[in-house]
Order: sequence, then C-alpha cells, then structure tokens
Amino acid sequence: MALPLPIFVLNGPNLNLLGAREPQIYGHDSLDAIKTACAARAALYGRSIDFRQSNHEGVLVDWLQEAAKGACAVVLNAAAFTHTSIALHDAARALRLPLIEVHLSNPSARESFRHHSYISPIAHGVVAGFGLLSYLLAIEAAHMLAGAPTQTQTTEEA
Repeated sequence: MALPLPIFVLNGPNLNLLGAREPQIYGHDSLDAIKTACAARAALYGRSIDFRQSNHEGVLVDWLQEAAKGACAVVLNAAAFTHTSIALHDAARALRLPLIEVHLSNPSARESFRHHSYISPIAHGVVAGFGLLSYLLAIEAAHMLAGAPTQTQTTEEA
C-alpha cells in the first residue's frame, strides 16, 4: 500500500525545553504537545508528519538532506541556528520542496541579533509570533504548497 510522503517538521536547539524555558516568550506548550497538534492538523489533510528535534546543527543538515527524498514539504524551526547557520541555509537552499520557516515568538520583535534569518530568503514563507498556532499554520501552508498527496512511499519504506 502506498502512503503519501510526510511533512518533515524539524526543530532546532533548546526547543526540547519548551514549556519550561521562558514561557513568557515561548508559551507553556511542550514540544510533545506541539507534535501532537501538528500530527492532528496534518491528518485533517490526509498527511502525516515526521517530527524531530536536535540541538546539533549537523544533524539538522542531515535531516534536510533526507527530506529531499523522503518528504513532500519541510516545516523548519531552526531556533537559534536561524540567525547563525550558513550550513542550514545551504542545505535548505538545495531542497526542491516547499519550505516553511516557523517560530513560536516573533523574532523581529525581540533582540536585534534575532532580526536576521539565514532561512527566510530561501523559505516559501515564514510564520512567526503565534505560539502553537504558528506550527499549525505552517502545516497548512506546507500541505497547500505540496499539492495533493500524490507522492508516495510503500509501507515497507515508511
């Protein structure tokens, strides 16, 4: 049986601390709660997600490269790497898939060092400042940009 390719939802450093880390900025939702909400939103569109988090830049680069063959779209919260990583920029630029940059907070309303993104210039769009809703809007955009779920993988590959 063939399944539609998933939307990769990739999360960068310190997002594993959500819910406890600066809730006045990032909210009270844990990363697990965000994953559950994203999976439910994707399911509304007949899609699945592959939700991952790493504190390591190279791992995120590897996952972006993996997405090129195993995903229909990517939702990327590169966290602090958004503002520092040319490596993530280059890996994301090589994608031939819809890429949505997502942030829980609004980086433009925060410290000046957060105002520059290495991801935004190559992303199809950016959703920021809406907390958990940012992720849900990004899932919706990724689904719309990816088109009907026609790209498939067999259950043996899943």
